[in-house]
Amino acid sequence: MRFIDLEHKRPTDTDIPEWQPWSQSRWDIWLTKSQKLVAELAALEAAGKRGERNALIDANSAHWSELKGWLLALSSGKCWFSEAKELFSHYDVEHFRPKKEAKDLDGKLRDGYWWMAFDYTNFRVCGNVGNRKKGGWFPLKKGSLCSTYSCRCEESETCFLLDPINIDDVSLVAFDEEGKAIPVPGASEWDQERVRETVKRLKLNEYVLLTEARRKVWQKVDGLVQEFMLARERCRTGNNPAGKEKLKQVLGRIRDLTNPTAELSAVARWCLLLRNDPQLSRLV
Repeated sequence: MRFIDLEHKRPTDTDIPEWQPWSQSRWDIWLTKSQKLVAELAALEAAGKRGERNALIDANSAHWSELKGWLLALSSGKCWFSEAKELFSHYDVEHFRPKKEAKDLDGKLRDGYWWMAFDYTNFRVCGNVGNRKKGGWFPLKKGSLCSTYSCRCEESETCFLLDPINIDDVSLVAFDEEGKAIPVPGASEWDQERVRETVKRLKLNEYVLLTEARRKVWQKVDGLVQEFMLARERCRTGNNPAGKEKLKQVLGRIRDLTNPTAELSAVARWCLLLRNDPQLSRLV
């Protein structure tokens, strides 16, 4: 999982690689339609027509799908949760807060966040392996505030699901040499529970192809670290041009793997961090 700064991004931005910016007028039209749809949903909800409300959401799925290309561009074509590309299957525009119904830890259902069905700040990109498993799962910690249309407080909810647009949530996930996503060392019991539940509900360890790909990234970085250590040792006298060139090349390859745009770069990052080497740590 890598941090996505969705709060400060818009489809009109001109500095997003591999994205053709929308015009301001096109973005305004999209936002206006979103507002219109929410107003229609609110009217159906007020009339007690929940079935029709949910049908209207489903009938307009193409509206949020229009932003799929932009959302993918924000993550360099990667799933926001697994940080994988093709390997985690096709991409879905996933609603962080479920739009029709939300499921608690015990399986109990409550009404969903229908008023956020067309709110782009609620959109995430997720491979359908994880998204199908998650479904409407969105439990809150016992005692947490729970947002409603008439009393919105999403920012004050204490949710289990880790959010890739929250930099603090992203920092809670670490990886081991077997390619498993684990809680970061020193995390509180609550944060450990959040990591474990998120990993389970999104199949971030259960999906074998994903963990195997992470393991291979770890092994690749580990091998480069060994080359780095050897080259650095041979350059200690300062009079080894070939050794210095080798060191430069190895560091370049490590930078490529830890670059936020690289697939599974968070795994490569953790492989370096656990070395506790100042020079390597600067690469992440």
